[in-house]
Amino acid sequence: MHIITQWFSDVVSVFNTIQVKDIIDILVITFIIFSAFKLVRETRAEQLLKGLIILFVLYFISNVFGFTMLTSLMRLFFEFAVIIIAVIFQPEIRKALERIGQNNFIRKYFSFLFNSERNDEEIRIIKKSIVDVADVATLFSSSKTGALIVFENKVKLSDIASSGTVLNAQTSVALLGNIFFNKAPLHDGATIIRDGLVYASGCILPLTDNKNVDINLGTRHRAALGMSEVSDAIIVVVSEETGAISIAVNGQLQRYLDRETLVSRLEDLLLDGTKIYVKNNSKFSSKRKGKRDEK
Repeated sequence: MHIITQWFSDVVSVFNTIQVKDIIDILVITFIIFSAFKLVRETRAEQLLKGLIILFVLYFISNVFGFTMLTSLMRLFFEFAVIIIAVIFQPEIRKALERIGQNNFIRKYFSFLFNSERNDEEIRIIKKSIVDVADVATLFSSSKTGALIVFENKVKLSDIASSGTVLNAQTSVALLGNIFFNKAPLHDGATIIRDGLVYASGCILPLTDNKNVDINLGTRHRAALGMSEVSDAIIVVVSEETGAISIAVNGQLQRYLDRETLVSRLEDLLLDGTKIYVKNNSKFSSKRKGKRDEK
């Protein structure tokens, strides 16, 4: 009985020393660990993390049993573990930092780190680019001409643009029509629109890693989804096979849009940062089955 009383007394004394900052510290660390596990779950990084845990267990066992050479080797490995982890988990770390930068809460309270409000002239240029893209998408839909147009948002896509040809030209139906003409040298990539101007064309986009994407979607749609997963860009896709107009945002794809709906969505997403459109009822949905959209 005395032992139990003493144990409770020790526990109470420990809790009496805990301050508010200690609780906050514990909660922050818990959140970071939880986020790290959530980030690597069901990815290749999960297997790498399991390998690191096995090596740590091996180091502990070798230390307990006095395996001098193995312990020294493991200790040397873990001395450089921070650098090794940074190299191994570089894609996941980058993706996590991008998500933090795209977080609406962060943008609201740290707005001084991001772009300032657009002036009337910039809004006019962006609206013109939206109308031009909607017009050309409608024409492409009728002629079943494939197109992939990326509207850059807050996250800059200079690294993606470097894979293509920089143009820095004003948007027009004629220009976009020539870019995506099927014998034009730049038609087989994506066109990036920055601040209402055609910034670059013939760009290569990353493909989505999502295994739940409709198998009928081709490379062009998968590239649009992949780009929307790693940035806050809004991507317009015209299917070469069906002529369907689609829009990809935040890893979601809305398909079979008409011109008016496309203009409305693009204006909401590009001119009002508080509106993020996500299709709730039909993830990666298709109203027509059995037809494969373009490559």
